[in-house]
Amino acid sequence: MLAKYKYHLLLHFIIFLWGFTGILGKLISLEALYIVWYRVGIASFVIFLYLAYKKRVLRIPKSQFFKVSFVGFVVAAHWVTFYVSIQLSTASLGILCLSTTTLHVAWLEPIIMKKKFSWIEFLLGLVVVGGIYFVSGDFSTDEYWAVLAGGISAFLAAFFAVSNAKLVEEMPSTHISMYELAMGFVGLTIFMAMTDKLDPSMFVMTMSDFYWLLFLAIICTSFAFLVTIDIVKRLGAFTVSLSINLEPVYTIILAIFILKEHELLGSNFYIGSILIILVVIANGVIKNQQKKKTVRALH
Repeated sequence: MLAKYKYHLLLHFIIFLWGFTGILGKLISLEALYIVWYRVGIASFVIFLYLAYKKRVLRIPKSQFFKVSFVGFVVAAHWVTFYVSIQLSTASLGILCLSTTTLHVAWLEPIIMKKKFSWIEFLLGLVVVGGIYFVSGDFSTDEYWAVLAGGISAFLAAFFAVSNAKLVEEMPSTHISMYELAMGFVGLTIFMAMTDKLDPSMFVMTMSDFYWLLFLAIICTSFAFLVTIDIVKRLGAFTVSLSINLEPVYTIILAIFILKEHELLGSNFYIGSILIILVVIANGVIKNQQKKKTVRALH
């Protein structure tokens, strides 16, 4: 029993770290593209070292390599748009838009995974759209662009999640992550070369930026991912996925205390935020009930 509580506490510590990644989008002075370039590059190298230390076989079939590479490009694009959203507005708004990811999954799963379409999830998605409209009532032009970038980020995150659900059936999740992060790094490097973004200025940063980048890549990405794999084995995938819905709550609380964002955001934002977060949690609870009914039916 004590071991189970230990893993629950560890899970919330990991979610807290993920919530902090949004804050880092404000604390690091580099532009979004460079933040993600460093993040995926360092994180993939750290996971590679871990797998080499564990003497795991790193080869994967060519057919899977191309699938993983494509998803890696999607992951990189997801993080870039996420940090663009934050840098155009606030960490609170960026993470709030990202919290709609699970609701994008509702309509992507029937297409990619051939699952039955859920009208309940579709209706919950409409409520979330209403919540975002309520939140964005008094926004500036930059904040509207931030919502657009955040919405794209949420869609890409959903596509990444659904695609990974298929990939984990074919190969170990540690290998998937290492290759996805590495190919995200390659994809970003090619994109930056094509758009003249590869220049010496990307290596100019403060010591604060340097330390925060290491923290983001090693602790919030590599460490968090490797620990989460063990947590999922101990607590189950549903418990983990439901708890992750608290990430926007942690980010908004951190943004209030660290970035003083409560001074920039009005009451409409927090009312809309509560509505969206409640819908996302309700979506998880409904799925839990459906899962229990399915288990009973099988028995």
